[in-house]
Amino acid sequence: MRPLIAALAALSVLTPCPANADPVRLKDLGRFQGWRENALVGYGVVTGLSGSGDSPNSEVTQQALRNALSRLGTNVTPEQIRSRNVAVVMVTATLPASANVGDRIDINVTSIGDARSLAGGTLLMTPLMGPDQRPYALAQGSVVVGGYAFASNQNLRQKNYPASGVVSGGATVEQAVDANLVSSGGQLVFVLREPDFTTAARVADGINADLGAPVARIKDADSVSIDVSAAPDVYRVIARVENVLVEPASVARVVINERSGTVVAGGAVRISSVVISQGDIRVSITTQNEASQPTLIGGLAPGVSSLVVSNTRVDVERPGEDAMVQLPDTTVADLMEALSRVHVDTRGKIAVLQALKAAGALHADLVVQ
Repeated sequence: MRPLIAALAALSVLTPCPANADPVRLKDLGRFQGWRENALVGYGVVTGLSGSGDSPNSEVTQQALRNALSRLGTNVTPEQIRSRNVAVVMVTATLPASANVGDRIDINVTSIGDARSLAGGTLLMTPLMGPDQRPYALAQGSVVVGGYAFASNQNLRQKNYPASGVVSGGATVEQAVDANLVSSGGQLVFVLREPDFTTAARVADGINADLGAPVARIKDADSVSIDVSAAPDVYRVIARVENVLVEPASVARVVINERSGTVVAGGAVRISSVVISQGDIRVSITTQNEASQPTLIGGLAPGVSSLVVSNTRVDVERPGEDAMVQLPDTTVADLMEALSRVHVDTRGKIAVLQALKAAGALHADLVVQ
């Protein structure tokens, strides 16, 4: 731990440099209430597989294929459907907040049976339903799989996950949707992605300054209400509001990834004056196993066996005196720079930050991943 003490002592020559957040557009801080995407899901059949589909004994696959053929005017019995070229799949998609009839959206196709691969398959026409159980889009097209799976004589070669794939632009919107942004009382609500009263106040002040009228007010920590009842063109007001520049209030947080050794912190995260005392004691435990092997084993002495003896030694080493240093007011950025300069490992950095947090000297949330 000698390099750690040297790093802490080096902080006395570093100059803290608090950083101010740069103004960002309002559209990058959140969204307008009512502007949201919608999840769609459907149940369909993929055909044209080269023997990699569901097993012929799958009753779910047989029923789905019979339903698909019956819609085309063909009636078949389960005994007539014996093929591994068909797979039952779930189809999912995301409907944008504003979509018109005829728009194309991407879809994801995933197998729900025992199909090995969907490569080369074609999805038959599948209605995609919303949470209200109404169809909003129709999906159909060739499935693109970014992998493969080949098996022969109990040998398997697989890349990625071939039981799922995508169809780019594979669904057509059949029912138009439009976001309802303005309430009946003429109120437009902007929702912050990170709730903060300071940021909400700055958003309201920025909107009022840009529009030249006190139309924005804070509802709570994550939303600002804007009165657009007197606006002749609401959408022009929305376009103007979402480009207002606001300086968000930063949250003091330190994130440590122990696996990769990454430490992320805001440049202005402060560390108060604190005293650290560090002792350097090393304890090592050594175990040596020795076996006693008799010369007569077997027929002459059947009751004789080997004996294993474990010898354990405990060594305690205290090479130097305890060290104590005093840290002045500084930042986490300066602390991490000093620790990295003397090659302190990730566990050492985590131990220092946790000790500072427990002592109340680190004024930020500490997140260890």
